[in-house]
Amino acid sequence: MRSESIKETVRKEYAQAAIRVTNEGGSCCGSAAPAGNPITSNLYGDTETASLPAEAVAASLGCGNPTALAELKPGETVLDLGSGGGIDVILSARRVGPAGKAYGLDMTDEMLALARENRRKAGVQNVEFLKGEIEHIPLPDNSVDVIISNCVINLSGDKDRGLREAYRVLKPGGRFAVSDIVVRGEMPVDVRRSVELWAGCIAGALEESEYLAKLNAAGFEQIDVEPTRIYTAADAKRWLAGSEGVERIVQMADGRFMSAFVPARKPSRT
Repeated sequence: MRSESIKETVRKEYAQAAIRVTNEGGSCCGSAAPAGNPITSNLYGDTETASLPAEAVAASLGCGNPTALAELKPGETVLDLGSGGGIDVILSARRVGPAGKAYGLDMTDEMLALARENRRKAGVQNVEFLKGEIEHIPLPDNSVDVIISNCVINLSGDKDRGLREAYRVLKPGGRFAVSDIVVRGEMPVDVRRSVELWAGCIAGALEESEYLAKLNAAGFEQIDVEPTRIYTAADAKRWLAGSEGVERIVQMADGRFMSAFVPARKPSRT
């Protein structure tokens, strides 16, 4: 699928998710991820969600909790790539405090409108939502301390450019701290595609070694892939019920797809 086609498909999917949340209270997932999906459910603790607008929680389409893993510090500037309804931006803003700043970047007008309303309801002042694409970040070079993202890099049709942009806007020594869907090992194309549809990963998750290689090529160091949830055959079987060849698919996918925390760092001297 071409990059522009991927982008338009993603835009429509997330616009529809935002509209559902705005009009109906929504579910926690888009149409590609049924409510209760093991990828998107139970990512945040009760103490985190209790102080958030219900719409921010309902619009969460992520696969992890990067704000809890990024070790954000007071006074830091944070950028969330693909910020959706704003849940991770609001949480980040509270972690970095009034001396810090949290940016959210999203290309979908409907999600941006929802996120700005959630910012108002949450009463946070140190937040700014920007319209744009992760492959073309509308911020200057060396301008943020930490980049987070929650299951969005896999949606990009040009991951190399997106990672180079992340590297560009990070300050020297800045941290890349994202949650994403990652594949371990090769698998047949039809199996991979079926599980990606279940996961809602339209553009495709990277294989673990490929992810490491792309981050290294972008200039990052201290790169790792740390599994946070590994999806089993039982998970896949539940959500692929009725799909053609489901038994073959779930057995080959068993333990091969995972949610992971992917940390890296921009060198202090570049």
